[in-house]
Amino acid sequence: MSSSPILRIESVAKTFGPITAVDSISLDIRENEFFALLGPSGCGKTTLLRMLAGFETPNAGRILLDGKDISPLPPEKRPLNLMFQSYALFPHMTVRQNLSYGLEMERLNKAEIRRRVDETLAMTDLTQFSERKPEQLSGGQKQRVALARALVKRPKVLLLDEPLGALDKKLREKMQLELKRMQHEAGITFIIVTHDQEEALVMADRMAILKDGRLLQVGAPEDVYERPADRFVANFIGVMNFIEGKVGSDGVFEADGLRLAIPDARPGVATLAVRPENMAVEASGNLPVAGVIADVAYHGLDRVLHVKTAAAETPLQVRVPASGAGSWQIGATLSLGIDPAKCRLFQ
Repeated sequence: MSSSPILRIESVAKTFGPITAVDSISLDIRENEFFALLGPSGCGKTTLLRMLAGFETPNAGRILLDGKDISPLPPEKRPLNLMFQSYALFPHMTVRQNLSYGLEMERLNKAEIRRRVDETLAMTDLTQFSERKPEQLSGGQKQRVALARALVKRPKVLLLDEPLGALDKKLREKMQLELKRMQHEAGITFIIVTHDQEEALVMADRMAILKDGRLLQVGAPEDVYERPADRFVANFIGVMNFIEGKVGSDGVFEADGLRLAIPDARPGVATLAVRPENMAVEASGNLPVAGVIADVAYHGLDRVLHVKTAAAETPLQVRVPASGAGSWQIGATLSLGIDPAKCRLFQ
């Protein structure tokens, strides 16, 4: 994957009357990258995607593709394709005809159309369904047809708006890996909009977190998960425990029953953030934070303990192996430990 940006978004803004949907966002998206725009409903991610596709016009800023400003161009003049959540397949056409239609509109010769359609059908595992109509396909097969129809035109960038939203959980998880495989084989930049954190973590090379039209953080999934930029990102990506307290002049974070030396901490009010999997737990009481199990949630390979402590207003979540179930019953006492290297401190 090249590190050079194929798409550059420069201070792009979009308002709808008094509402600011996108607030001066700047982003570089690399060639052959799988990039995710992630955030809660109303954060501006779909509006940004529609501006890239040409269906919305920015109030300010520029959108550059290979160094050329495409902001003034209509959708049909842009070398980008947008795949909608609804798939928008032609119901009266076969799968092959659905794929061929866009190429016929470009007036390509029949041999080239057949070659590109056959190649794309094979890449998306649809060859055996080529003569079926959409009503004869499953949800996952329709999703692949919509993707194939976008890929067959060989866009420089493929835009996907919640492409897996209509699928059930099991099929959705399968298609996440399929999308990643197809993106790699096609060698095309994918930009996906999703509100599903797990989906973005699984598929994306990098992700951007948006809130209220503003860009909060950009980075690889591991960086965003392990080093969130602020409390909102920490809470939005995965599960996070928050402990309110203060940092003394000695750089030690303190909450009821907890003292933790945090490198480079500034004196003052602070919030400590720690993931459930980064907390140690013992039944012996040797660790610094005492607690009582309020609830236990079984997740197959592991269990999540909800532990009441004096350190936090709400129970802390701790992930433990499922095999140790006998020690972790509701009402049991235990103690918790936190590694400062695996925490984030927000001040």
